Amino acid sequence: MIRIAHFSDLHYGVKTMSEADHCFGAAIDEAVARDVQAAVISGDATDHALDLHAPAAERLMSQVRRLADHCPVLMLQGTFSHEPLGTLTPFRLLGGRHSVHVADRICQVGLDARGQWIASSSWRFDVLPADIVALFSCVPTVNKAVVAAAVGCTQAAHAVGQHLEQLLVGLAGVHCEARRLCLPTIGVSHGTVYECVSEHGVPMAGFDHEFTTGALFAARAQAFMLGHIHRHQSWAQSGVDGQQCIAYPGSIGRFHHGESGDKGFLLWEVDANDLAMTFVPTPARRTIDFVFEGRPDLSSLRDAIAQQDIQGAHVRVRWTVAVEDRHEIDRKAMEILLSTAESIKLEGRVVQLMRTRSEGISQLTSLDQKVRAWATASEVSCDGLLECLAALREAEPDVIAQQILEVHEEALAV
Repeated sequence: MIRIAHFSDLHYGVKTMSEADHCFGAAIDEAVARDVQAAVISGDATDHALDLHAPAAERLMSQVRRLADHCPVLMLQGTFSHEPLGTLTPFRLLGGRHSVHVADRICQVGLDARGQWIASSSWRFDVLPADIVALFSCVPTVNKAVVAAAVGCTQAAHAVGQHLEQLLVGLAGVHCEARRLCLPTIGVSHGTVYECVSEHGVPMAGFDHEFTTGALFAARAQAFMLGHIHRHQSWAQSGVDGQQCIAYPGSIGRFHHGESGDKGFLLWEVDANDLAMTFVPTPARRTIDFVFEGRPDLSSLRDAIAQQDIQGAHVRVRWTVAVEDRHEIDRKAMEILLSTAESIKLEGRVVQLMRTRSEGISQLTSLDQKVRAWATASEVSCDGLLECLAALREAEPDVIAQQILEVHEEALAV
């Protein structure tokens, strides 16, 4: 049995450093207190390319070094837009009590009894090292541009999924051999599982996702530790390969408004045929959204604030108004009402007035013809308008008003 702390999507960056460092630091404290024997960071440790002298880079390296002083650390290459190639290379040089292995290629890595990482020279081991206590199969982010160059842009998404499925099936034999030797088998990857749910509650059901649960289970590893999706979720099954589980820990902190669920990391206990997985929350920031379909109503906003504690929270107010009402939004008043919040974000969406032009309408001679042309272009019925126009031509306004009142009185009498 090996106890592993699984972190993912730390997203250290200029704007995210405070949240990332607060949550990752707390997670490391908890992992150390629970005496984990290894740690996995399954991609997107950074939010974007960082200079080595950047404060976010210094804080991330300090925290990984602190983690490596407790246990061996495995870092996986994540999304290239977040972690450009080479971003993780300096972590190989950290001098903690234990080593940090950076998995930026498809490979297998064994953890030996001394806490050292032993990497395969190719994509998998032909013969398992003699003294390892756990086997990790690493599948970092696939460069889809390379696949597109080989098979064409239209076939790239499908080809990535096909090749990864074949790769995972190819790892199954090594995992079975490791299980025969009573070794825990762990897969580590970064990507999207078909029909997983994003942090905003959106099912990921496109055709360009890297994995299916069936393909991941086909690797026949006990645990599959994933990164990329910021919401914690898992899938499990039991069978001839014992207990198997696939899981995302989600992002370490809450980096955007509208993210649902707790933030945290996973504590795994993996054996050759069995496992246990526990989600451990981190002290992520609180976010609160107030949404208005029209102009923000200050009295409604005041009532909503009274019903929940906004002190120390990150608050966003969103509204949608027509273009003619955009100058009537009292931003200052909303900021005063929300003054106890940690941060305030005011987002207004202005709906532009759309006009449909009817070709040749200016050349028509009568108003009736123009109304019919407008109704055709706007795809509406003009019968009621034409009746009103006829009434205006035939009667005085007082007479029309009296007729309307009479109809109204008859309706009330009924």
